[in-house]
Amino acid sequence: MDERIIRSETAAMVNRLVQLQQADGSWRLCFETGTMTDAYLIILLRALRREDAEPLIRKLTERIAGAQEENGAWKLYYDEPEGNLDATAEAYYALLYSGYVSSESPRLKRARQFIVSRGGLSKVRAMLTQAMLAATGQSPWPDMLKVPVELLLAPPWFLFSIYDLSGHARVHLVPVMIMAGTGFGLRHEQSPDLSDLYVGGKQPFESHASWLPVLHKLLEAVPPLHFPIHQASLAAAERFMLDRIEPDGTLLTYSTATMLMIFSLICLGYDAKTSPVINKAIGGLFSLLCQDERKAHLQVSTSTVWDTAMLSCALQQAGVSAAHPVVRKAAEYLLPRQQTRYGDWALRAPHTPPGGWGFSDISTLYPDLDDTTAALRATRAYSGQGGDSLLQPKAEQAWHKGTRWVRSMQNDNGGWPSFEREPHPQLLQLFQFDSAEDIAVDASTTDLSGRTLQFWGDEAGLTHSEPFIRKAADWLLSQQRPDGSWFGRWGICYIHGSSAVATGLLAVGLPADHAAIRRAAGWVESVQNEDGGWGESCRSDKVKRYVPLGGSTPSQTAWALDLLIAVHDRPTPSIDRGVTRLIELLHRRDWRFSYPTGGGLPGSVYVNYHSNNYIWPLLTFSRYLRRYGGVAPE
Repeated sequence: MDERIIRSETAAMVNRLVQLQQADGSWRLCFETGTMTDAYLIILLRALRREDAEPLIRKLTERIAGAQEENGAWKLYYDEPEGNLDATAEAYYALLYSGYVSSESPRLKRARQFIVSRGGLSKVRAMLTQAMLAATGQSPWPDMLKVPVELLLAPPWFLFSIYDLSGHARVHLVPVMIMAGTGFGLRHEQSPDLSDLYVGGKQPFESHASWLPVLHKLLEAVPPLHFPIHQASLAAAERFMLDRIEPDGTLLTYSTATMLMIFSLICLGYDAKTSPVINKAIGGLFSLLCQDERKAHLQVSTSTVWDTAMLSCALQQAGVSAAHPVVRKAAEYLLPRQQTRYGDWALRAPHTPPGGWGFSDISTLYPDLDDTTAALRATRAYSGQGGDSLLQPKAEQAWHKGTRWVRSMQNDNGGWPSFEREPHPQLLQLFQFDSAEDIAVDASTTDLSGRTLQFWGDEAGLTHSEPFIRKAADWLLSQQRPDGSWFGRWGICYIHGSSAVATGLLAVGLPADHAAIRRAAGWVESVQNEDGGWGESCRSDKVKRYVPLGGSTPSQTAWALDLLIAVHDRPTPSIDRGVTRLIELLHRRDWRFSYPTGGGLPGSVYVNYHSNNYIWPLLTFSRYLRRYGGVAPE
């Protein structure tokens, strides 16, 4: 491989990123998912009769309509077979409610035919879709979502506690508990009628929740206390939400949770037009929009901290000095966003002071491991002796607080979760919706744990001789699949997990000839495409086995190359073919360039990080040049 080509590509990417940086030092790139959030926002605004949102509704409608397939369906990802029922139901409802698309238009006729052919709305499986339909009076609340609001009064140590769930599951479930218990549905004369989409008039969603009747009977066993307990529970649920509202008005930064919160506050008696809390929440939703003159997209959350930290890391790996204004400005942006508030994470780490960073630029309560280690990497150059005299004290303090927080978040099994130490989730047995185990529990994940190990090795100089590092390495080794791969939760999927784990293990001192590393490298080479790159379908995330995409994507190609470069002392034909293909993909902006390689909710949400095609290729080019500069290929 001609190193001059790689250096030229690296220089071009660096220059482009310098141009894209905002005046405050951040990079603000879209955190793009499917049309779910766009549909929900139209439904919310129409249900609230927000006439001031007309231009926005038109833009949201334009994006949704533009994503429809020829057969009338909507997909979650390019290669999803035929279409997705949940996504199509959401889009159909939103377009009909928007007022800009007639129910008799060919577009909606085709969508209606697809929905009915899949069994109708009663076959919808996504919890959020079921909740949105019920909250707007289009269906009864399913039994599965009628979780007693009285559970809010249970202490964290109780057999069934809301705190057994992940933080993101909690903030979505609590508004649902409020509404489902009262049968709330916000419907008016302008609401569409979706009854014809319930095949045979069958409305209840198909689900099973065997524990819920037991819980309800336990609560009904003390009838004299039922009413006061219920009222106290509703008050606790209201306080739960209000305590977790971020400065911009959103509920823990999630647009989806915020929309459910707005409906639940109306259920509790808040005025939809005059309530300051509701109006601020709507303003917060508007601040999460990516839009141009024609289209608008509601992000689940902004990814500004993640993008800024990782892009700064990539630039520094590419040789941009910490003295360069682009790196310094990024550090000045990141350091004040280290969180100082105690969130729910402190329940299982009560002796640990705050020290993490969140994913979103407005997150003050919900730090996560990946963003924290990324921010620490990005600001590490300023924390040592000889660093910038003005940033050095802040960066050094941030380093100590951040590393202490990361260390305390390690789970008992040795791995790291995304947001909070793992409980023993008895409450998970209440839920039978698709991928409940991935959504409701914040368990250790191999890809995040691998990146955390890479942080400890590369930035802190720790090795597997350290007991807590060895415990993590042992857990990761135990999770390797027989074919040599690891499953990744937050990227798609086995390519991402295998790369993150193998490079993490190597960073803490496992040798390249370790049997697990050799098997991982062999597996990655075995799934290389004929075009030289790598590509994996989002379907892997759902079926929990590797599914080839049939094409190569930039980020997945970069992940695979990172593993192989870390293993081989000299560039191999596989590596050079991969680098050549990676460069081609960056210049060919077809569907492969925008394929969603980020994991959100398996089977429901997949993410096209607009930053991914900068971060990972730039890191890969830099690693290739550092490792092989002047080295002859095999």
